[in-house]
Formats: sequence, C-alpha cells, structure tokens
Amino acid sequence: MLISPAKGPVPGNFLLWQLKNLFYCHFAAWLWGILPMEWTRRNILLGGLALLGAGAFQKPVYAQASSYFAGTAVDNGVTFRATNFAKIDKQWHRQVVKYFSSEPIGTVVVDTRHHFLYLIMENKTAIRYGVGVGRDGFKWFGRATIDAKSLWPLWTPPPEMRKRHPELPESVAGGSPKNPLGPRAMYLHRDGVDTGYRFHGTLEPWSIGKDASSGCIRMFNEDAIDLYQRCPIGTAVQVLPHIADQAPPVTEVNAVE
Repeated sequence: MLISPAKGPVPGNFLLWQLKNLFYCHFAAWLWGILPMEWTRRNILLGGLALLGAGAFQKPVYAQASSYFAGTAVDNGVTFRATNFAKIDKQWHRQVVKYFSSEPIGTVVVDTRHHFLYLIMENKTAIRYGVGVGRDGFKWFGRATIDAKSLWPLWTPPPEMRKRHPELPESVAGGSPKNPLGPRAMYLHRDGVDTGYRFHGTLEPWSIGKDASSGCIRMFNEDAIDLYQRCPIGTAVQVLPHIADQAPPVTEVNAVE
C-alpha cells in the first residue's frame, strides 16, 4: 500500500498541510515496519505541537494577510492598499480620548508599553493612534523633535540593518508597494542630530499593537497621513520607557473620522 504525502498547501492552510505531511510520512514508515507504532504516535504528537507553537509566531500567511486590506486608496497620485479597519481591534483605531498630561498642546507622546501614540490637544484631550514599536533589543525612549518630514519617502536601510539582512536593497523608491515606510515619514532628531527613528506607515497592519519594528514607530498608513498633516516641523516628541507603566488615565470620547 502506497501512502502519498498531502498535496501542496493553499494560502491560509500551510500549517495544516505541514501536519498532514507529518502524519502521512510517519504512518507510512510504520506500515513498512521502519518505525514502531508507539514511536510514530509520539513523534506525530511532538512534531504537531512544535508546528503549532511555531505557527503562533509566524506572520500571517498570504490569505490571512490580505484580509487586513480592503480595496485601494489614492494619495498624491499614488495608489496604495487601504487598511481593512473592520479586521482591526477597535482599541487600535484612531480616536479622541481624555488625556491628562503636563506636556504642552501639540506634543506627541508615545506610550510604547501600551502601543499608543497621543497627539495632545486642548481641553485635556488627545488624538490616540495605535502603533507598533521596537521589538526586544530595539527599544528606546526619551525626547526628540520632528525636524524633517517626507511624503511618499524613499527608504534607505541603514548599514547595520543591511548587515543583519544582506538581501535588502540599497534603497526602495517612494510609492513602491515594497517600501515599508508607506505614505509618510516624520524624522525624529535629538539636539539637531537624526536619531535614525521615524514615525511612518507600514506594509504590515497586523503588526500594530505589537513590539515588531527596529525602533521606528509604525502606524496604519491612513494614520500616518493624518498625523503628518497635524504635526509641523519642530513638533516635540516624548517616547516613554517601555518597562514603566507611566500612561496617564485615559477615557475614550469618540472616534476621529
């Protein structure tokens, strides 16, 4: 009796396909007398658990990732994939909230622990945006200013990033569907020196609300466009420490259209 492995995966079912192949291969080995049944059961179980565990940390496969987008939008002559906000947890949606802070109106405060960016407004309110922040080894905090801004920016991976990922190109043109900065970038400087960190859009809307970047603050593309038009050059920025639970009390008021 010949046992054939499962057919190739279809988008969205890659993990299931791996589990099927694991079963077929071990079951066939048992039929041919190569492996005892108890050993086969144990390896199928352990292998399946390992695959499930690995799947929990994988990026969404294509079919899942595509569900985070809904149609297209046009900005300054560039067409881009619009975020499917029906797929996004409402806590990450842009909204006006009550926000108590001693920072001046117009200041941007980034709460890296809770993955929120606040633009302080009058009457003890702020516009709150969901963001993605630096993963372990790439977290930072402190004060900065927005000293430069770019519409559909060119992306030039820094040298240290290219050392880690030599397959990266020297640069990616603004407006390219492969440009991870998205439609806007706001460049953060400290004492007149570029920190290398930015507020920018993202190709991965599922990463908002997570520690996922190399230190930059990721936003939904629509939110990056919104913040860009609200923050002039010279806007003060405070990035709170990730380890400290310093977020002031916040109460949702209403969504920002």
